[in-house]
Amino acid sequence: MASDHGSRAPRYRRAIIGLAVLIGVPAVVLALRLVPWARTGAPQHARVIDWVRNGPGGHGAWRVYGGNRCTGAPMRIPSDGFIGYGWNDEIHPGRHHSGFDIFSPDGQENVTPVFAAFDGLLTREADWRSAVIIRHPAFPADFAPLARRPPAGGVIWTYYAHMASADGATSFIAPAFPPGTYDRPVRAGEMLGHQGTWSGDPAKPVGLHLHFSIVEGVDAGGGYANETAPANTYDPAPFLGVVRDGDGVLVCGAWEPDGDAVGDAVRHAASATSTAAAPGASAPTAGSQPPP
Repeated sequence: MASDHGSRAPRYRRAIIGLAVLIGVPAVVLALRLVPWARTGAPQHARVIDWVRNGPGGHGAWRVYGGNRCTGAPMRIPSDGFIGYGWNDEIHPGRHHSGFDIFSPDGQENVTPVFAAFDGLLTREADWRSAVIIRHPAFPADFAPLARRPPAGGVIWTYYAHMASADGATSFIAPAFPPGTYDRPVRAGEMLGHQGTWSGDPAKPVGLHLHFSIVEGVDAGGGYANETAPANTYDPAPFLGVVRDGDGVLVCGAWEPDGDAVGDAVRHAASATSTAAAPGASAPTAGSQPPP
């Protein structure tokens, strides 16, 4: 009996060691996969959580001002808030971001305005409840990023998303742009809607923000590429005049004086006026006043 017990013990220990190896190898692989996320994503995640939970208090230097222009930039900042995630940031292990996520300073849906970044022709597909996309045929083709990699379709588009309630039942896109809108002229600074939390899945709302990307055209007839793939998009930073500060936060290098910008106290009234603009008319630029 003793010999039987003695012969079982080593086999038992070998079984335990084998099980540990089977469990441990995937754990090590997972840990190694999380290393890039921990290195590149953790600071952004921590800052976004801080902003969403506590608002902009104490982080005024992080803020960008919708409807305004950074010095020398061809495009206007598309919304107020904090650029929590930038282009090509690793937002999940192995998944890179295709644009900018600008988190609201207001903490409430349907309050923070979203603006056209540049003159163009707006499309809202018939089944889009939270997004619009603008084609920019007049954007200068010699702008450095485009000169290095010309878009296949000869033009670029800007894409604006998450403008709906968490359950998707209420769209926050301006009434001037109903579903099924195609090639509707808009001007830089025209109000397009308000930030929301619709993700495409009512069970998984996103944090209150605007997703903004610059998308490659795919043909001369007006098609646009799949914007979820970073390879089909351009880094918005040079288009908006945004740079990373010493802590890696995306901020405006300097603000360009703009007589059309309005202060916080009248921002929402000005935005409401812009929704009533006649089709094709130039709506007033509205946005928070950047610090001097």
